[in-house]
Amino acid sequence: MASGEGFLTDEQREMLKIASQNVETALPSPRLSSSPKSPTSLLSDHQLKVPAGGKAPTGGIAVRHVRRSHSGKSIRPCKFYLLYNWLAHLGPPVNKNGQPDIKDGAGGKGTWGKLLDTDGESHIDRNDPNYDSGEEPYQLVGSTISDPLDEYKKAVVSIIEEYFSTSDVEVAASDLKDLGSSEYHPYFIKRLVSMAMDRHDKEKEMASVLLSSLYADVISPPQIRDGFVMLLESADDLAVDILDAVDILALFVSRAVVDEILPPAFITRAKKTLPESSKGYQVLQTAEKSYLSAPHHAELLERRWGGSTHVTVEEMKKKIADLLREYVESGDTFEACRCIRELGVSFFHHEVVKRALVLAMEIQTAEPFMLKLLKEAAEEGLISSSQMVKGFARLAESLDDLALDIPSAKTLFQSIVPKAISQGWLDASFMKSSCTDGEAQNEDKKLDRYKKEIVTIIHEYFLSDDIPELIRSLEDLGLPEYNPIFLKKLITLAMDRKNREKEMASVLLSALHIEIFSTEDIANGFVMLLESAEDTALDILDASNELALFLARAVIDDVLVPLNLEEITSKLPPNCSGSET
Repeated sequence: MASGEGFLTDEQREMLKIASQNVETALPSPRLSSSPKSPTSLLSDHQLKVPAGGKAPTGGIAVRHVRRSHSGKSIRPCKFYLLYNWLAHLGPPVNKNGQPDIKDGAGGKGTWGKLLDTDGESHIDRNDPNYDSGEEPYQLVGSTISDPLDEYKKAVVSIIEEYFSTSDVEVAASDLKDLGSSEYHPYFIKRLVSMAMDRHDKEKEMASVLLSSLYADVISPPQIRDGFVMLLESADDLAVDILDAVDILALFVSRAVVDEILPPAFITRAKKTLPESSKGYQVLQTAEKSYLSAPHHAELLERRWGGSTHVTVEEMKKKIADLLREYVESGDTFEACRCIRELGVSFFHHEVVKRALVLAMEIQTAEPFMLKLLKEAAEEGLISSSQMVKGFARLAESLDDLALDIPSAKTLFQSIVPKAISQGWLDASFMKSSCTDGEAQNEDKKLDRYKKEIVTIIHEYFLSDDIPELIRSLEDLGLPEYNPIFLKKLITLAMDRKNREKEMASVLLSALHIEIFSTEDIANGFVMLLESAEDTALDILDASNELALFLARAVIDDVLVPLNLEEITSKLPPNCSGSET
């Protein structure tokens, strides 16, 4: 009780003391328990007989809280129990009419009040030593969960609007880079073209120029392709708001093919993914039959939106060719760099590199001038490393066609590459074989024969599903150093076929890994596949996703381990399509 009294005020303690004394006076000594005045005897005298119905009579003295032991004997209540009864008998307070004033079960005099008394306002004192911030009332604040894609879509609208106002390709490219979220770039393609479709010819031309400028450097080829696929899939919706949507979108697709940001095979492959009754299918039909099959279609498409105040891609190519020829005649490197800078198309400098190299091959006396110009442009930061590599890569891809006009094109190219790398203005990752001696030529012939042989072997395997026979055929060739090339060819052929052949290729990889291929062979084969991912995407619409599936399957089948994927990535150029895969 002592501990309990610590919670009572002095006035309450005084009242409790008086009440205790009164009870002591009212209660007889235990020794006099047999007295007629004893509470126990009083209780015994007034025991109520309960009738058979089980209900106590309403008359007489109400006996409350009679305590009995298990044996049935009455037990004398303790002092504090009787004190409680005494306090309770004081009764509830009465109102002005003399009636008990009981409020919502809260009791009256001598009671603790109702269990949860909410009549008074609670107050939390922050200066109280026992203050707990967790007891503070709190407020639920609603917040909207933002979708990164929605945020990206809103941001690119601002970039596109600003570009249409300023015509500044470089700023638009920089803003898109700074925005990040490169995985959403296909939505940028869709938004750019759809916004331009509903505007004048000037904006349509500007959209095409921007796409060509962003190609490969900011937006990867697979993302360009995916963006146009999304446009084709939404052609029915676009046609609701734009009357001639089919014709305009067909022009955009055709222009992308002419500007070499979409491969010609895109139209054929995209048709297979669309219903023939869809507007998207009509777009591809129009592009193929009305625009790309017309005589001089490239020039016509370049001039189609002639109302543009922006320079077309074809005009830019002509300006670059003219300034390079003037440079050969004058030899003024400073002036040539100034002209390149004034073009204001830093994302199109790969065309300067390619044109300079072609001119160096066409005119032997021009080679030292061109190499000097490219070297100084790279050292000044005028032409970036990525643009330089892209220019060399574009030329390497067109060497076979160039050789028809310049028979020594391959030899000249192979002599220029090591010079550029040794002088430090071409990244060493671009290194290609520049050997021209007989041994190198024999190696090329041996490799060509090997590629023809393995194509036959792989085709036979797809027909027979005979893994032991394929392994014997490879062992008979006796060229284990070419195992990565076999893997590249196997997966490339399987990607362009049905799921059956894809599954067969994965099963074969597991068998080859056990029998004759090392983990290094398989990793190097995937490196070769990923390095050529952009070229593969020109012929195989979903090449990036297919390659990713083959890589994942190789890990699941224990042909590769996750650490191998990191090693493969480290061997790829940064920001390339293969790294994304």
